[in-house]
Amino acid sequence: MKRTGLLLSLTLIVGIALGVIGTQVLNAQQAPMKRTVLIKTDLAGIEGKEAVLALVEFAPGAATEPHYHPGEELAYLLEGSISFEAKGRPPVTFKPGDTFHQPPKQVHRVKNLSATMPAKALAFTISEKDLPLTVPVK
Repeated sequence: MKRTGLLLSLTLIVGIALGVIGTQVLNAQQAPMKRTVLIKTDLAGIEGKEAVLALVEFAPGAATEPHYHPGEELAYLLEGSISFEAKGRPPVTFKPGDTFHQPPKQVHRVKNLSATMPAKALAFTISEKDLPLTVPVK
């Protein structure tokens, strides 16, 4: 009888612990932006430069912190609708099929305009070798 009570108590404690951990995992916020590098390569004939093609995914309703890219960036919006806010300029809305260019070191933020659907873009960057793709601005 004591053994059954102990086993039930232990099972209850483990169940509560797993429930707490599961709730924390489910309530954890998704990162506002995920950048997956598809290819990164040196550029022939352009010493010290590299090209990066990346898939950029914006979580539903998320906005990035102000940041810039050290190199030239060209982007093509695949899915969703975003607001692009460059420092000192009014926000611009982009929808699937739209393209845009960002000059080096242009401070900006991106916001996914949908609260339920992610936004996705292909971004092509040319910059000096071994620089980070994004640089946060405080």
